[in-house]
Amino acid sequence: MGRRPSSLIRRSVGVTVVLATAVASHIGAAWAGQVTVGTIAQRSAILAPSRSPASVTATDAERRIHAIAHPVRESSSSDVPGRSLLVALVPGLTVREHPGTGRVIGAMPARSKYYGVPLVAWVLRTSQGGRYGEVAVPFSPTHAVGWIPLRGLRCTFNRIEVKISVSRHRLSVYRSGRSVRTFVVGTGASWSPTPPGDYFVTDRVPFPAGSALGWFAFGISGVQPHLPPGWRGGDQMAIHGTNDPSTIGKSRSAGCIHVSSEALRFLVPLLQLGTPVVIQR
Repeated sequence: MGRRPSSLIRRSVGVTVVLATAVASHIGAAWAGQVTVGTIAQRSAILAPSRSPASVTATDAERRIHAIAHPVRESSSSDVPGRSLLVALVPGLTVREHPGTGRVIGAMPARSKYYGVPLVAWVLRTSQGGRYGEVAVPFSPTHAVGWIPLRGLRCTFNRIEVKISVSRHRLSVYRSGRSVRTFVVGTGASWSPTPPGDYFVTDRVPFPAGSALGWFAFGISGVQPHLPPGWRGGDQMAIHGTNDPSTIGKSRSAGCIHVSSEALRFLVPLLQLGTPVVIQR
């Protein structure tokens, strides 16, 4: 997937990866409200189009900050139903097997794989005391999961989540834990199946109408370990449109999720950087 969009557009519908350089303008929307873990923050925001940051009360903000800084036990970030914790990654974060200790798994990337977009990561759960968060390491072919320190990282909350069933060819959007829309999608072929896992949105990329990738694509934090023979388009996974509607509802891609233009119109306003994407078999 390392090629630039101009060359990607000329590729076949079974493209696995979509990214572009014109992404910086999309970053600010995902961080309309921020807090800093480990400090006394002044505000917090929920990334939901139905509720603006201005409508979050001081009591709400204090309660959310406290939930991060002082959780009573190791817990899922979805203990509050339908709410995910997102953090802006910075260079130099070490990923360990256990919160603050154990084997070093590796270093957490701070930018997306091919185009250098600052990463916003989905925290799967937090440790006792809220000092560490468990994350799925982006772009890991082994689906590595580990713990990173949260102190000093900008954070926000998101109530949007995407769940994809590969076998059923369905993509469902959840808001606050409730399903709000489901679309039929295309998935990976039998020789390049879409890998399941817990991912998050890393890139938001517009494309010219009529391209093989449709008019918009969402790069996600997964990679395709089973690329078709001779494939040279990179290995990052994505959710994107298509100029061949016959792929919708079929298993014909190199691993990416193909969606219709109708689905794109619904997804583009909702899926900001860091939005959880759970792919199931």
